[in-house]
Amino acid sequence: MDATIYHNPACGTSRNTLALIRHAGIEPKVIEYLQTPPSREELAQMIREAGLSVREAIREKGTPYAELGLDDPALSDNQLLTAMLEHPILINRPFVITPIGTRLARPSEAVLDILPADAFKGPFVKEDGEAVLDAEGRRIA
Repeated sequence: MDATIYHNPACGTSRNTLALIRHAGIEPKVIEYLQTPPSREELAQMIREAGLSVREAIREKGTPYAELGLDDPALSDNQLLTAMLEHPILINRPFVITPIGTRLARPSEAVLDILPADAFKGPFVKEDGEAVLDAEGRRIA
């Protein structure tokens, strides 16, 4: 299965998502979006396919969100997209694209919705020790 992850290696959620994809036996195309941001069209398409609004795809924590005044509800989607492309740290992460769908994998186990259910053969535990998959590879509720 083809998969692409817009990844930030400094982000635990992004690292856990990448590890889950690999646990499914898939080696995704990894795009470190801070160095190689998506185009405006790619970003808009990912947001749309993930079922999010542009505002929902913006990361506030640890970004220049407040300093740039992006909390202004009068800003258009185009203005928000421009800010995200000028400051890629504003792009929430990680976005994952597979033939099954596109997700903003927050929390990381949201990626399970777009990976083959039968791909997991054993347990998976996040970096912080939280169990995500049981010994049979089934999602833990």
